[in-house]
Amino acid sequence: MEYIYAALLLHHAGKKVDEASVKSVLTAAGVAADDSRVKALVASLEGVNIADAIAKAAVAPVAAAPAAAAAPAAAAAAPDAEEKKEDKKHEEESAMAGLGALFG
Repeated sequence: MEYIYAALLLHHAGKKVDEASVKSVLTAAGVAADDSRVKALVASLEGVNIADAIAKAAVAPVAAAPAAAAAPAAAAAAPDAEEKKEDKKHEEESAMAGLGALFG
């Protein structure tokens, strides 16, 4: 992850994401940079518009999360109301049985 973070930091700072820059950021952070991983990262980012990739990644999960969270909440709300009614009825019956024992 630190390799990706280094690339994102360089992009955010407006610097070119190349092998030397990524190595410099990792070294400054106290991470021993692996040359093959740095080369693989830079090669995989070749021709990628990082700003567009961030925008697309940030929008999709946020839009889907509220819809996904609303469905279970709606489904869970209906049984709760019924369970409360049944629990209250059960409590009332138990209380009546207890009173019957007092006067029984």
